[in-house]
Amino acid sequence: MSYQETLRVLSEASVHQHFDAFLDIAWDSPEFEVVPNDPRWVLPEVDSLGGTDWYKSLPLERQIEIGQYRLANIMKVGLQFEQVLIGGVMSHLIAMPNNRAEFRYSTHEVTEECHHTQMFQEGVNRIGVDVQGGPKWFVKIAPFLCLAGGPLPNIFFFGILAGEEPIDYLQKSVLRSGHELHPIVERVMQIHVAEEARHIGFAHSYLVERSKDYGTIQRFGLSLAYPIIMRALCDVIMKPTKQMQKDLGIPKSVMREVYWKSDKSSKLLRDTFGDVRMLADELGLMNKVSRQVWRLLGIDGPSSRFRSEPKSAAV
Repeated sequence: MSYQETLRVLSEASVHQHFDAFLDIAWDSPEFEVVPNDPRWVLPEVDSLGGTDWYKSLPLERQIEIGQYRLANIMKVGLQFEQVLIGGVMSHLIAMPNNRAEFRYSTHEVTEECHHTQMFQEGVNRIGVDVQGGPKWFVKIAPFLCLAGGPLPNIFFFGILAGEEPIDYLQKSVLRSGHELHPIVERVMQIHVAEEARHIGFAHSYLVERSKDYGTIQRFGLSLAYPIIMRALCDVIMKPTKQMQKDLGIPKSVMREVYWKSDKSSKLLRDTFGDVRMLADELGLMNKVSRQVWRLLGIDGPSSRFRSEPKSAAV
């Protein structure tokens, strides 16, 4: 399928299949109520923190408290990334010429992302935990990251994927696990995964199309920037902030084990970027030097054969 045809299909899909943050989530239904001591807030085994011996050894009440905090914080981080995406895409589009199919699909995507920000914030509000989301440094620089959408579109779209891919991988892993979730979390994840498939697909197609014009020096520079951006922003999403560690009393030894020193956690980190490595292959960004960068960052490994390919449980 050509790039232009892909944009047409994605745009039509956004028209006919989209979600509203308040029409498509039954926030006020009895089953969505947040009540004390609900075991559905316990973190699933596939969550990096939920799978630790430390977490599983805690009393149920404490597991629930930590689960609510972590799940609310993931929503808040997702909200902050969506806000950066919205601002950056608008910056990218402001000087776009007329009659460009990218304009239509990009604005469809931004419309959907606005609903996602409402959905995530309402989820945080309903859970009732006052979480900060990303680390302070990220929140401070976020408004400036939006400015990259215009002059640095390749770097900006790398950043989009660095924000979308880890959350998408985590949410799909949780939904596939069969773990019983609170309806707020389950419904928010279902909607986000459904629409992010389009958004990630567009980012992939956009970068593949632009890669046709990369010069040798530009391609080499981007090959080094790509894994660094992915790795840096992954921690913003997946790693508890210092404030969260303090609020929940997560031991430093657990942090070292989970992020990313143990065999299990280092495998999770590598698996998270299977689709990202597949795209790097398509963009011609894998070379002898960049492969060493991937390895040094702990995110090397085989590329996915297709998008969202399930990963082996073997360490």
